[in-house]
Amino acid sequence: MAPWISKVSSCMSIHYTMRVDGDILFVCASGFDESLDEVQGYGLAIINASLEGGVSRVFCDETALEYRLGTFDTYQAAEFIAENVPALAKVALVCNAKFMSDASFFEDVVVNRGLTLRFFTDPEVAMRWLSEANASI
Repeated sequence: MAPWISKVSSCMSIHYTMRVDGDILFVCASGFDESLDEVQGYGLAIINASLEGGVSRVFCDETALEYRLGTFDTYQAAEFIAENVPALAKVALVCNAKFMSDASFFEDVVVNRGLTLRFFTDPEVAMRWLSEANASI
């Protein structure tokens, strides 16, 4: 499959690009999460792009994305993603270290619902984990 790029509308607070390379969807996001609806829309865009691209592994670079959702909205976003991500997907997200507490909470919620998703602060470590055949959480 040829690599492709997609960008979101500039009216949203989360800006991102996506491309399929081999069997991985690469996402690079910046800005901030303004609302639960926006985070859910961002998540659905990633899910749809991975389905359209025929990939089950996703690498998200969110180091330039500011996490602003409160705890309850973060929980709801995680539940929404857990309900909508195909069970066979494997997702590595790289975030800014100052948001690791929120990221870990999100990770706990989705992993407890059966997803293979993990947050990292080091992109090389994230890519190694994503590339492993049967990585453990």
